[in-house]
Amino acid sequence: MPNPSMAVELAGLTLKNPVMTASGTFGFGLEYGEFFDVSKLGAIVVKGTTLTPWPGNSGQRIVETPAGMLNSIGLENPGVDVFLTETLGKLRNIDTNIIVNISGRTEEEYALLAEKLDVDGVAALEVNISCPNVKQGGLAFATDCVLADGVVEAGKARTKKPVIVKLSPNVTDIAQMAQAVEAAGADAISLINTLTGMAIDIHTWKPKLGNGVGGLSGPAVKPVAVRMVYQAAKAVKVPIIGMGGIMTSEDAAEFLLAGATAVAVGTAQFVNPTAALDVANGLEAYARQRGLENVRQMIGQVRF
Repeated sequence: MPNPSMAVELAGLTLKNPVMTASGTFGFGLEYGEFFDVSKLGAIVVKGTTLTPWPGNSGQRIVETPAGMLNSIGLENPGVDVFLTETLGKLRNIDTNIIVNISGRTEEEYALLAEKLDVDGVAALEVNISCPNVKQGGLAFATDCVLADGVVEAGKARTKKPVIVKLSPNVTDIAQMAQAVEAAGADAISLINTLTGMAIDIHTWKPKLGNGVGGLSGPAVKPVAVRMVYQAAKAVKVPIIGMGGIMTSEDAAEFLLAGATAVAVGTAQFVNPTAALDVANGLEAYARQRGLENVRQMIGQVRF
C-alpha cells in the first residue's frame, strides 16, 4: 500500500505533516536537535517571546499532578532582540516552518513584536493571549472578546505573516471567542492553552507553586481540549491547531477527527524528547492502516 500524503495547508503555509510543537515545551527548537532531526516536523513553535526580557515567576514553577503537571514559568525569555540576533539565524538552517509565539502586556507591545518579527525565517506568528500564569495582561485579553480583537487587529496591522491566535480554555463559550478572533483577522486558531489550576502542600498549608496558581497540562486536559477543538472548528472557517494532552498518535488522531487541521505536542516532550516525531510517524502509520490517500481525509470526520 502506498504511503499516504501527510502534508496539510495551514494559513498559507505548507506543513510536511500536521504535527508541530507547543510553545514553551520545545525551547527554541535547537535544544531537541540532539535527540532527532527536528526538520521532520511540520512546524516548530518556539517558546514565548516578549518585547523585553522577562525574568519569569519566582519560587517553585512546576508541580507534577495526576495525569499532568502545573506550570507557573511566567514566560521567562531573553526578549525579541536577543531572539533575532542570536537564535533566528540558527533556526533558518532547519528545513521546516518556524512559528514564533509572542506575548505582551498591551496592544502596542503585540504590535511592535509583530513588526520586529516580520522578517525572513519566521513563517508565522502565534499570538498568545491566553497564558494564565502572568500577572499582567494575558488572561484579561483571552477572556474578553473586545480585548482579544484589539490584540489581533494590532498585530495584523504590523505584519505580513500569517497570524495564529492561541485561545484560553478558561472561558464560558470557546466558539464565541473563536468567532471573535476570526472576525478580527486571525488566519488560524490554536487551542487549548492550559487550564488554570492550583496545588496545596498539606504540610505547610501553602500553595506548591510560587505564583499560587498555574497552568494545568498533560493527559488530564485532553477530553476538554478535544471538545473545545470540535466546538471551535464548527464555529469558524479558519484552520484549527489542536493541542492539550497529546501523548500518542492516537491522541492526535482524535484532534484531527474533531476538526483540527494540525496538532501540537507539548507536555509529552518532557517525558519523551522524541514525542512529536513519534506522533508524526504514528499518524502516518494510522493513515496507511486505514487505507487513506492523505491525512486530510481525517479532518473533521467524527461521526455521530
